Amino acid sequence: MEKRFYVYILASKRCGAVYVGVTNDLVRRVWEHREGIADSHTKRYWIKRLVYFEDHATAEAAIQREKRLKRWRRTWKDELIESRNPDWRDLYDEIARP
Repeated sequence: MEKRFYVYILASKRCGAVYVGVTNDLVRRVWEHREGIADSHTKRYWIKRLVYFEDHATAEAAIQREKRLKRWRRTWKDELIESRNPDWRDLYDEIARP
């Protein structure tokens, strides 16, 4: 099975605080954020809603994309989220299904 890498955006609410991250196990990593296991920005600001993600074939591509997104203006991030998820729905249940 080919390994995939993910860039994801979590939000506290629509147009609330956001977090951009990268992982090779999206379900596990989002679960960690939701459970407050990782002592981070997401825990401090209750950022638990998965609102956007994209997959990449290599870790290098995912890391490069994450760094690029972190430098983006906030309005650009909001537009990116709304291009695929206009209602800012929590996508976790969709990715966590067996």
